[in-house]
Amino acid sequence: MSRTPIALILGLVGFLAYVVAVLLVSDHVRGLHWTLESAFFAVAGIAWVWPAKWLITWAMR
Repeated sequence: MSRTPIALILGLVGFLAYVVAVLLVSDHVRGLHWTLESAFFAVAGIAWVWPAKWLITWAMR
């Protein structure tokens, strides 16, 4: 089996789990100061890029 379908399945499942985790944590962040909210959403919006990059690199080997 090629790495591409494995990476696709892992990527979709992992991204879905990441979104659920961020949504659960964001419920607790929403009441904080706006700078903390902004920092959280900025980090959460960008943090998925590194695992996705690793997964794509692994799949293309």
